[in-house]
Amino acid sequence: MESVSAVPKAPGATAVLGHLPALLRAPLAFLRGLPAHGPLVEIRLGRKPVVVVCDPELTRSLLVQDRVFDKGGPLFDRLREAGGQGLATCPSGEHRRQRRLIQPAFHQARFPGYAGIMTERMDAILASWRDGQTLDLSVEIRKIAADVVIAAVFGTSLENGIHTRLATDFDTLLSGFTRHSLLPKPLRKVPTPGNVRYDQATKRVRETMTGLVAEHRERGATDETNLLAMLISARDPESDSPALSDEELVDQAVTMYSAGTETTAGSVGWALYLAAVHPEVLGRLTSEIDTVLGGRTAGWEDLPQLTYTRQVLSEALRMYPPGWFLTRQTMTDTHLGPYALAEGTTMAYSPYLISHLPDLYPDPERFDPDRWIQRGRQPQVPVTVFGGGARKCIGDEFSLIEGVLLLASLLSHWNVDLHPGSLTLPKLPQLTLNPGRMVATITARSPRRPYADQPEPARAAGPDM
Repeated sequence: MESVSAVPKAPGATAVLGHLPALLRAPLAFLRGLPAHGPLVEIRLGRKPVVVVCDPELTRSLLVQDRVFDKGGPLFDRLREAGGQGLATCPSGEHRRQRRLIQPAFHQARFPGYAGIMTERMDAILASWRDGQTLDLSVEIRKIAADVVIAAVFGTSLENGIHTRLATDFDTLLSGFTRHSLLPKPLRKVPTPGNVRYDQATKRVRETMTGLVAEHRERGATDETNLLAMLISARDPESDSPALSDEELVDQAVTMYSAGTETTAGSVGWALYLAAVHPEVLGRLTSEIDTVLGGRTAGWEDLPQLTYTRQVLSEALRMYPPGWFLTRQTMTDTHLGPYALAEGTTMAYSPYLISHLPDLYPDPERFDPDRWIQRGRQPQVPVTVFGGGARKCIGDEFSLIEGVLLLASLLSHWNVDLHPGSLTLPKLPQLTLNPGRMVATITARSPRRPYADQPEPARAAGPDM
């Protein structure tokens, strides 16, 4: 008979707050210390027990068994307040239907067209920067990522007022997200200035996206080069009625905007910072970019040659994965490895924790893009960064393509001189483990080659149905 072990409890919990003080004081160091107590470790957030998976194989098992370990827990409760039941947040019973409807928009044949949008938008924004200008690169990179996502989702650039409102409201949500996920519900309902701002931002994000979806539908857009038009035109195979309601379209728009903006912005920001503080990496990186691009903005045809650029991005994703702490909920009594878990158990896994295990990544605190050398194929990324199983992020390749193009294009046009001590990490990691302020002075590297001189991007073919 198979033996069953009790999940060990992490030491240091206080009677009322549990491990919250340690997690809030130094969250990444706290996570790195958990594997010493076992493959599964129980921590307490306040009075709520949470079982953290600290083993890579058990993490894969949790991700693959998505109907047993469904998306749930405090993190997804908060995500659903703004994102509703979108592809990233819906329960597994709804996920298959949504995935089938959305998957054609991420067919491989569409990526050249998306890359063309990325190149055009990046080129326009990078051309607006001024020689000698001082910028907060975290803000500027997020603006570029948001602009690309908006163009890909809605097929147009937003007017500045809407763009600014969305960006401001998402910043408010991100800055308050971790606190709202960890605090007990009664404290979240206290009308403090922070709670009020968070609730108002949640409401405005939904209202803004509702207006954009309604406007898109009213235009009767049939251009299937943008994601929202494809979703609007999707039909239910049994009834031939629209497959997604307006509410569901809003859920998907919020999901794609938030995921597409934060993941790319964080990975490119960290890649720039880490390359800047490792001169030998920066030298190799800029040498590859100069050889491949010759002073122009990167495009789809350049991706196979930008191998070291992708290695740098992959290593940045390993060291600082955007989704650093994620929760699940057990839907039935079950086992994970030798451990028995009751129905309703809140589980957690951490891509940050897994990507800093020395058995998987020797000397894990060392920034080493050469970890990702793959003979005869593109560099890969850490296994858990984009999830796994049926719930693996549908936009993972979209994000990687955008990240490589943006990192290469920015360094093709601009030297980046980071100000000493400019990188300011948030006191508490937000929903995504992205850098805080990153102040730098930029100088032009060479005369810009006109965008018109770049290779013509391949046109996206329709999906194979």
